[in-house]
Amino acid sequence: MSLMALSELKIGRSAVVEGLRLPDEVQHHLMHMGFMPEARVRAVRRAPAGDPTVYAVDGMEVALRQETARWISVREAEEEAR
Repeated sequence: MSLMALSELKIGRSAVVEGLRLPDEVQHHLMHMGFMPEARVRAVRRAPAGDPTVYAVDGMEVALRQETARWISVREAEEEAR
């Protein structure tokens, strides 16, 4: 199992959240939106300029800037790791 930053997840791929390393208020806000450890997240699309990226998590789509997404560690989803 290799960890990577959420910002490295390719469009159309899924991963599982391992942890967040952000200031408490940002971390709590993201956790309320579904970015919890063990949550499944999928990279949906990127803005034309490459930032932000839209991620699907817990039935919602959330746009995160690369500077935020790089502090969320994920592992590739099992069925995609094969």
